[in-house]
Amino acid sequence: MLQDFHTHTSLSDGVLSPMEMVRRAVAAGYSTIALTDHASTGDMQRILAELIEVCSLARRFWKILAIPGIELTHLPAAAIPAAARKARELGAWIVVVHGETIVEPVEEGTNLAAIGSPDVDILAHPGLISPEEVALAAEKGKFLEITSRHGHSLTNGHVARLARSAGTRLVLDSDAHSERDLHDEVFARAVLEGAGLDAGERDNVLQANSERLVKQLLSRQKV
Repeated sequence: MLQDFHTHTSLSDGVLSPMEMVRRAVAAGYSTIALTDHASTGDMQRILAELIEVCSLARRFWKILAIPGIELTHLPAAAIPAAARKARELGAWIVVVHGETIVEPVEEGTNLAAIGSPDVDILAHPGLISPEEVALAAEKGKFLEITSRHGHSLTNGHVARLARSAGTRLVLDSDAHSERDLHDEVFARAVLEGAGLDAGERDNVLQANSERLVKQLLSRQKV
């Protein structure tokens, strides 16, 4: 079953409303979809309030685990731990941090701040992340993202190679901004193969790691 822990809606820079994004995921055969709109400390309360309501309604009537979350984006690195804690307090089930992609001016130190925060679940598209940071992510039990997002995906091979050496957990996300970005299984496996992962590693990302993350998220909630 397809699972995606990083998507965007019209509450930030996505095309679809939150409800339509979930509905598109249901129609595409997803078992899990996380809505993780871009946010900072000033707008996360408004965004999370709507995502929490929409995801609750979707879980009630459709066969999908709809997860309300946030992607902390372009914050000062030093502000990330407090912002992640605030997101949790506001009801985010999942906290993603926008990593140091090579195609955007993300502040240096963002990757390390995200890995060090106990309230961050996924470091998204971490760019040319260092071996030391990848090893720390393994130690802290953080998930690093392999992404199909254009531009951000340019360093997938680098991330996968270091994660393999360190034993760091990987997840595959679409970073979807519209229904066209959502994966089917063939494309999901092709992205992982393109990152240099063998068949067993691809299975591990799509099944074992995704299920581990779902259990981690559900353990904090009363669903």
